Amino acid sequence: MKLEMIKKIAIIGAGTMGPGIAQVFAMHAYEVVLFDIDTEKRQNAKKMIRVNLETFVEEGYLAAEAVTAVLDRIAIVDTMAAAVADAQFVIESVSEKPEIKQLVYREMDALLSPDVIIVSNASALNPFSLMPERRLRSMAAAHFFAPPHIVPLVEVAVNEQTSEETLNTVMSLLTKCEKVPVKLEKFLPGYMINRFQIILNTEIFYLLDNGYCTPEQIDLAVKSSFMLRGMVLGLVQRYDFTGLDISANNIINGSYVMPEMPERPPCLFDKVERGELGVKTGKGFYDYQGRSAEDVQKKRDKMLLKVLKATKSLMDEQI
Repeated sequence: MKLEMIKKIAIIGAGTMGPGIAQVFAMHAYEVVLFDIDTEKRQNAKKMIRVNLETFVEEGYLAAEAVTAVLDRIAIVDTMAAAVADAQFVIESVSEKPEIKQLVYREMDALLSPDVIIVSNASALNPFSLMPERRLRSMAAAHFFAPPHIVPLVEVAVNEQTSEETLNTVMSLLTKCEKVPVKLEKFLPGYMINRFQIILNTEIFYLLDNGYCTPEQIDLAVKSSFMLRGMVLGLVQRYDFTGLDISANNIINGSYVMPEMPERPPCLFDKVERGELGVKTGKGFYDYQGRSAEDVQKKRDKMLLKVLKATKSLMDEQI
């Protein structure tokens, strides 16, 4: 399947990621059909996309008169068959549970013609191991990041059977839709960014549980240091500026010892047990009470769009 053949994109799953992914493609003139088995998620999806588009208008990323056209390109349906009918490109974004993904793949397999490209938004599971083998040639993984309608990165991975044409089409489509697709040389669970975040989690929970600092202190320190520097140097090039000899000596000296990740970090699990789950419940590590989840997410999106506008040109530059 070549890029110019793609006219209709089906997205399976309308939870955290599906609506934002649908918005990305609809904003770039593709017909999009979104499906979820959950009635409430289907009902909320269009509302969520409308709020996102209003934020884009307010921040100068979209003309006000374009909102209706974008929304008109998104259909929300109540069956898988209706979603994938005549689609040339299907994105699976359902729950990260093997048994659910496998059921979805089996249903897709029965409905789709052989040349349709199937892409999984799985973040930790190996989706290739769950897909019927005859579909692997036209399958890739494309891991979006929340909020997908703003964050540029999409991590792309393939299996040994994925055709070169499939990979090229996935990469080209994402680029056309103003995403930054980064291909892994080979698939591994968690891709790149989630693996970095797991290592960060170990230190964050260690620092919090042992009383070294507060959530606010961690976030202020990070935003004032390596996140700022990271937009210019990333994670690897910074070693060249520090000096590889200094980094090597730090490892040899052994003054830093990585803490073990406890099975249930108290700072996290105590909050979960109290029902403090973050923005969706009004409280997590921070307190959001008195504001709706929609208002908090809208403020987040506005801030992210400002950062994106200020830093977008740096992504293509090299020192």
